[in-house]
Amino acid sequence: MGGCFNITTNAGGAPYLSVTNVTVGTESVDLALGFRRIQPVGYLTIRLATQIPADTTATLPVTITLNGTTRNLTTFNGTQVTVADVTGTGILLVFNDRFNGILQLMSVATA
Repeated sequence: MGGCFNITTNAGGAPYLSVTNVTVGTESVDLALGFRRIQPVGYLTIRLATQIPADTTATLPVTITLNGTTRNLTTFNGTQVTVADVTGTGILLVFNDRFNGILQLMSVATA
């Protein structure tokens, strides 16, 4: 792959990543985090500085592209996060476990 990437972390070592691109498709909305060398298990702090467009269908599922792989963002019990769950801008706390296929939203958006 080549190159070295600097990743900002908080005091506990959790990566702090900004969404680099919001892509609205017909089947999902993807929040791209770019290609980074993120540990396969751990918490991620994600900054959503650009909101999903207001006219986007609220029932579309949200995916996250991380380390070149796109995965569904879920809540407890594997329920799919939708656009209605992620409105506006702000910080998302996510737990990632690549080995067990978990990408779970830990924070709850408030309106």
